[in-house]
Amino acid sequence: MALFGLFRSRKHERAGFALYTAAVSTARNPGLFGPDAVPDTLEGRFDLIALHAALLVRRLHRDPDPRGRAMAQAVFDAMFADMDLNLREMGVGDMSIGKRVRRMWEAFHGRALAYEAALEAGDRPALEAALARNVWTGDPPEGAVLRLADHAVALDAALAAQPFEGFVAGRVEFGAASEAPAETRA
Repeated sequence: MALFGLFRSRKHERAGFALYTAAVSTARNPGLFGPDAVPDTLEGRFDLIALHAALLVRRLHRDPDPRGRAMAQAVFDAMFADMDLNLREMGVGDMSIGKRVRRMWEAFHGRALAYEAALEAGDRPALEAALARNVWTGDPPEGAVLRLADHAVALDAALAAQPFEGFVAGRVEFGAASEAPAETRA
């Protein structure tokens, strides 16, 4: 049965990789990192990639177009193919790659569910709590959670406003959400 998977059509694979690459590029914005923002660590970078990919998957999954779920899966597949590759490049042994990727998948899944629930309910305090819990190991710097929540809400809105056909073609615009969050909250 597994052999047949090798011949399965991956119709949205190229678009999924293009969309995931755009999410990573946005997540690597230097303005998102620093002593008063997200820590510039391996974990901090993973958390921002997870946030941006989760918001993109949310947008695709919610689209009424029947291809939406397949596109969301393509982004998810691209993310974890990239995580596998990065672990290998960092020198993680073949025997432990599967376990590490599984832990990353579980971390991503938990974060995505928490962000989805908060955004779907319009529950800003729940979004802030999920971000604080997931992104920082201790107390976040003052105002950092608010700025990151502002960024996530703006990104969610920017993605929701885009036509689905652009995503199918591998195009996504993160708009103003791709800029660094403002230093202070109005």
